[in-house]
Amino acid sequence: MFWPMFAVAAGFLGLVVLGVLAVRVFLEARRLGAQVSDSARRINRAAEDLERAAAGAARAAETL
Repeated sequence: MFWPMFAVAAGFLGLVVLGVLAVRVFLEARRLGAQVSDSARRINRAAEDLERAAAGAARAAETL
């Protein structure tokens, strides 16, 4: 009777460990998604700044 109870307890413990790891993976994936979104916004902002600077430089070159 000990071994079947031990097997059930070990199985339950294994499921608990897998559940905890799944939650950790989910939270890290959300954090990574937020970082990617933030990086994309920053890259877009830098690209817009670069485009404005290039337009200003082109206007300055035309006046020469």
